[in-house]
Amino acid sequence: MVKAYLRYEPAISFGVVASPESNVAYDPSGRLLLAAALDRFAAWDLKRGLPSLSFATAAPSPSLAVSCLATFPSAASASASSIASGHADGSIRLWDTETGSCEATLHGHRSAASALVFGPSGAIIASGSKDCDIILWDVVAQAGLYRLRGHRDQVTGLVFLDSGKKLVSCSKDKLIRVWDLDTQHCLQIVGGHRSEIWSIDVDPSERFLVSGSADQELRVFTVRKSAEEGEDWSKWDMLKLFGEIPRQSKERVATVKFNKNGNLVACQVAGKTVDIYRVLDETEAARKAKRRMHRKKEKALAKSMAAEGNGTVIDPLSAQDLQNPTPVVTDIFKLLHVLRVNKKICSVAFSPNNPPKGCLATLSLSLNNNMLETYSVDNENVSNMYSIEMHGHRSDIRSLALNSEDNLLMSTSHNAVKIWNPSTGDCLRTIDSDYGLCSAFVPGNRYALVGTKSGTLEIIDINSGSSIEVIEAHAGSIRSIVLIPNEDGTAGAWGFVTGSADHDVKFWEYQLMQKSDNDSKQLSVTNVKTLKMNDDVLAVTISPTGNHIAVALLDGAVKVFTMDSLKFALTLYGHKLPVLCMDISSDGVLIVTGSADKNLKIWGMDFGDCHKSIFAHTDSVMDVKFVSKTHYMFSVGKDRTVKYWDADKFELLLTLEGHHAEVWCLAISSRGDFIVTGSHDRSIRRWDRTEEQLFIEEEQEKRLEETFEADLDSAMDHKYGQKDGAPDEGSVGVPGRKTKETVTAADAIIDALDTAEEEVKRLDQHQEGQNNGNGTTFQPNVIMQGQSPSYYVLNVVSNVRPNDLEQALLSLPFSDALKIMSYLKEWSMVPLKVELVCRVCLVLLQTHHSQLTTTPSARSILTELKGILYSRVKECKDAIGFNLAAMDHIKELLAMRSDAPFRDARAKLMEIRQEQSRRSDRSDGAEKRKKKKRRTSGES
Repeated sequence: MVKAYLRYEPAISFGVVASPESNVAYDPSGRLLLAAALDRFAAWDLKRGLPSLSFATAAPSPSLAVSCLATFPSAASASASSIASGHADGSIRLWDTETGSCEATLHGHRSAASALVFGPSGAIIASGSKDCDIILWDVVAQAGLYRLRGHRDQVTGLVFLDSGKKLVSCSKDKLIRVWDLDTQHCLQIVGGHRSEIWSIDVDPSERFLVSGSADQELRVFTVRKSAEEGEDWSKWDMLKLFGEIPRQSKERVATVKFNKNGNLVACQVAGKTVDIYRVLDETEAARKAKRRMHRKKEKALAKSMAAEGNGTVIDPLSAQDLQNPTPVVTDIFKLLHVLRVNKKICSVAFSPNNPPKGCLATLSLSLNNNMLETYSVDNENVSNMYSIEMHGHRSDIRSLALNSEDNLLMSTSHNAVKIWNPSTGDCLRTIDSDYGLCSAFVPGNRYALVGTKSGTLEIIDINSGSSIEVIEAHAGSIRSIVLIPNEDGTAGAWGFVTGSADHDVKFWEYQLMQKSDNDSKQLSVTNVKTLKMNDDVLAVTISPTGNHIAVALLDGAVKVFTMDSLKFALTLYGHKLPVLCMDISSDGVLIVTGSADKNLKIWGMDFGDCHKSIFAHTDSVMDVKFVSKTHYMFSVGKDRTVKYWDADKFELLLTLEGHHAEVWCLAISSRGDFIVTGSHDRSIRRWDRTEEQLFIEEEQEKRLEETFEADLDSAMDHKYGQKDGAPDEGSVGVPGRKTKETVTAADAIIDALDTAEEEVKRLDQHQEGQNNGNGTTFQPNVIMQGQSPSYYVLNVVSNVRPNDLEQALLSLPFSDALKIMSYLKEWSMVPLKVELVCRVCLVLLQTHHSQLTTTPSARSILTELKGILYSRVKECKDAIGFNLAAMDHIKELLAMRSDAPFRDARAKLMEIRQEQSRRSDRSDGAEKRKKKKRRTSGES
């Protein structure tokens, strides 16, 4: 009989606040901050410091890591999704802002999406990728429109201009391109940058476009408003260089962002600083230009007086320049603040909502140490408002431990210990600590032990969340803490063992000590005996029965001693590199060792013989644990995977993928119903045992199929992918790409066409039989569920996702395309399917035009469709126009009501307040100048 096992599946992931690979963005309401957390992202309430909503994909995978986020601010006017995310596999996902569910997945890019922006109407999204292409997507239809090719390196920034008619893109090829979306061609190519361009942005009024690179300056361009503007503009140019702003930092620019009002621009570098510039309006800029010219005039007069004595002549400044000077870039962009933080900044975002009273803007940052910070910017300084850091470690997680009741989880990192609820992922305690490499709960679950890199042993009180004692335990880093068990296998109250890099294995006893009469008794430990080794101790484990202790050394050997007398028993020698982890089964029969040589070795504890050596991971094995009371085991490694094994059959049962970086540690619940893993990507993932059975043979077949499909996909991408040479200048391509979904959809359409054809033949035979007097009843095909052949095929085509439909139709052979064309006339009579019919007809005509024109049987079909489709489309267009006119009429009726004047009162009030704040800023500046003049006059 075939043995069945129970499957483990991903449950929850927690511990990540913000991934460094993605940007942050405010949600459509402007109240919540969206921050990516590996393959999902969350909306954070900054005031409460809690996530309000989580947006997660169906299955966690490193290929689904979120690489960019975009939102459409005025969600009330958008008819579709207003949050979009780009992922590492090149897909774009549209999300529902209320439920957090994924509404559509758009496949088109062949590599990670790197730039994403909504159009002004919210109905179009532009996405750029590392594959150098830009794709325009229709949000409402959830399908691609067209692909723009021209850049020769990764697209790093996108901006819409001219009410969405133009698109500006920048790339690491040092060029900025302006695209006309009506003609789908490149209008202008702007050079000048000496290094890769990393970001561009335009102010809301579209006066200036700013681009940033690794150069020492920010380049500012003026944007052309209309075709008639300026005689010095070229016919097709949209951008003209206005000037360069010198930067404060030497690091490259990472992000350039304007705020909602356009009076501030933030320049975030790939370091720890953000330069915030004030954008002056026209009157302030003219005043500043006059002052500059006045100073220039004074310098010119001084030079002319000095030159008269030498007999030289200095050209005087023209009266026109003195009276009406033209503002230059430094007159408009003024450095306001330089914001410095303690860690490297990953991205910045201005809040779209109105800032608090007295502030110019609210700026949010994501840092590479898993934190979010929000600052208020005013004229005087930049102050920290909110900080989100409790929900994750600042660096990777090095050890995990579950208490005896499996309701508390402890994780250690380089500067803190955190206590979690493993069921919900909530952080309950954060305790400052040294670099913890290993940890364990003391029996009773009131205290915990942490072994650190510096060799200290920390005792932590769980209830108070504080470190009550730090003991200098070892001279080297402590690599293992193992509790000494009772004879029945439970954790004993006697003591524990530590293994360290100082060659010592120390045995410790628990003690309850009272420091003073007023204090309560607290846990302390004392060293009772020490086992000296001849090399660094990397791992220690004790058999659950308490009979043996195994010690792994740096030379690759594992030595086993008896617990009572510490007498040498066995040497397990066979690994080529040091053993990093090991565990003994509950019955004490097997010991498994995991090494840096990527192998797992299963040994017998009776004679020390190696039962099996398994090539387990493609990188070092970092931790291995047996499931209690079984010979099943889990291993984790630097190859980012978690693997489930049967140590009796030496078979791989399951591979769990989800972590995005090396997996360092592993903890298994006492009943084996869930496991928890910690990783270098700062995430903690819980995997739950389900009731679903798995069979070894089925899993092996599935792994072979996945390997074959992965090879097939890579070969297909190489075959149909972009060539190594430069792309065609301004060429336009098909937006989608061939995926497993499109191939499946094409197969479903072909099967439906064959089924419908057979059904039509059976109907004809039945009709012929009835005409000949054979009155048998017709038995319809059960698969068609009582539908006619035509409507059955229509339903199958309608069920194909809009983004996959074009690629699915491209995969059909000409014979099947002709069958679909024969159904289009009947389908066009269905009012709700007119748009689908037109789209299918257009794709098939473009694909098979030559064959259709030369096939006699297709001419009659095309002739009929020509007359029908035009009239049907006109009917739909008239209906839409009628509805729009009715809505405009209702709008006018509402505007005529008595409460209409108060509808825009809030907007007018905000305009008045902004004008008042500008006046106060001007008066403050005038007072400062007066004080400065008084000081200079007093000093003179």
